[in-house]
Amino acid sequence: MYALVMGSSGDIGASSAKKLAQKGWSLYLHYNKNRERIEKLRTELVEKYPKQDFIPIKFNMEQDSVEQLTSQIFGLDAIVFAQGNTYYKLLVDISEKEIDSLWNIHVKLPILILQALQDKLAKTHHGRIVFIGSIYGKIGSAMEVVYSTVKGAMSSFADAYAKEVASLGISVNVVAPGAVNTKMNTQEFSNEDLENVKDEIPADRLANPDEIADLVSYLVNIKSNYLTGQTIYFAGGWLL
Repeated sequence: MYALVMGSSGDIGASSAKKLAQKGWSLYLHYNKNRERIEKLRTELVEKYPKQDFIPIKFNMEQDSVEQLTSQIFGLDAIVFAQGNTYYKLLVDISEKEIDSLWNIHVKLPILILQALQDKLAKTHHGRIVFIGSIYGKIGSAMEVVYSTVKGAMSSFADAYAKEVASLGISVNVVAPGAVNTKMNTQEFSNEDLENVKDEIPADRLANPDEIADLVSYLVNIKSNYLTGQTIYFAGGWLL
C-alpha cells in the first residue's frame, strides 16, 4: 500500500506519515523547503520499517507544474492533503498574491493533483483521500477570512467529489481541527493568544498533531468506503 502525504514536513503531515508507516504503508513524502526535516523523518521511518518504501518528493505548489509531482508517483492507494499556510490579516490588508497562494495551496493544486491521479487511486477500488481542513471552514474567523473561505471550499469539494468517485471505490473526507499545537500556530500567535483560545475550548487544551493523525489513519484504513463525503470536526467542543 502506498500513500502520498502532502505537507509531510509539517507537524500534522509528519505525524500522519508516522502513523501510516506504523500501519504498514509505504509513503511518498512531499515537501517544499524543509528538506532537512524530511530527511530526518525518512531516516527515522527507514530504521523502524526497513521493508517499506519512503520516497521524498520536492514540489513547490505555487511554482511547479503538477506533472513534476505526479510523474514521480507510481503505485498509489491514498492521498493525505496536509499541506497548508495562512495569513493573519484583515481582509483589506491581504494582498492578491497572498490570496492566490491560499487558493492554490489549499484548493486549486489538490484538485489538479486528483485529476491526474484519480486513475491510480481507482485501480485497487479502495482509494482513500483525506484533506486536513479547519473548523474555520464552517464558522469562519475574523483576520483569516480568505483562509476560512478556502477551507470551506475544501469541504464543499470533498462533498461533491465523493459523490462522483464513490462507484470507483474512492472515499473523500475532511478532518477539520480546531486549535492544534503546531509550529504554524505557535509562530503566528503569542502565548497569551493561545492561552485565550484554550480558555474557550471545553476540552481545556489544544489538540495534538498525533490525535489528528489517528483520525487520518482510521479514514485511510477503513475497509469500506461507506464513510465518504464527510467533514469531521475535531475541536474539543470549541465553537461548534
